Amino acid sequence: MTYCLGIKTKEGLVAIADTRITSGTNKSTKKKIYVQQRHKHSLFIMTSGLRSVRDKAVVYFEELFNGGTNYNKMYKAVNAFGEQIKRVAAEDELALEKAGFKFNLNTIIGGQLEDDEEHKLFLIYSQGNWVEVNDDSPFVIIGNSGFGKTLLNRVLDSDFTIKQALKAGFLSFDSTRLSSNDVGFPIDVVLYEKDAYHMSENRYTASDMKEMSQLWDTKLKEVLNELPEDWMKDSNNNTPIK
Repeated sequence: MTYCLGIKTKEGLVAIADTRITSGTNKSTKKKIYVQQRHKHSLFIMTSGLRSVRDKAVVYFEELFNGGTNYNKMYKAVNAFGEQIKRVAAEDELALEKAGFKFNLNTIIGGQLEDDEEHKLFLIYSQGNWVEVNDDSPFVIIGNSGFGKTLLNRVLDSDFTIKQALKAGFLSFDSTRLSSNDVGFPIDVVLYEKDAYHMSENRYTASDMKEMSQLWDTKLKEVLNELPEDWMKDSNNNTPIK
């Protein structure tokens, strides 16, 4: 399983992806974020689903990029990647189904191209169609999304700074990591500031983030202890529980 998170704030974009690859009892590490950068062109891609499908779609898309194909707006690049997903499906879907595999590839693409007024974030489905992430729901998770989504729904706001969004994103990942054996460190992080046309990439290990995880655990317990208890009733006599 995979954990990939994209966040859009008014300041910019945050992308977080775990690197754990699980095959039976074997675990390995592999990068799951692909970044394209050149003049007035900054874009990242994260995927969940069949690795072979992902690799093929990214190679096809990268071939367009290296061949000189230019996109002036993000939605055009997203459409182009969607076409590569359809191309891979046409080539491989039937064979995969015969082998007992479901054609599966969900993709998060974010960035800003030359004629975009601002940075953009998109979710692309296995069929190649897409939706754009907006201020009303400023994040999207693919892969193992159940454990970390609730926290983001509670705290995340499109007015967050990039640093605030990154902290919230890490806590979402950490909640997922603690609840799922197939999501783990290290994590790759890509940050993009609006109109910068430059993406910074960093990798964080468990030791790098140990203090943050421990502080989060401590603060949660403190808040739990501080929550009022006078609302608790004994259902038999309707008196406060001691």
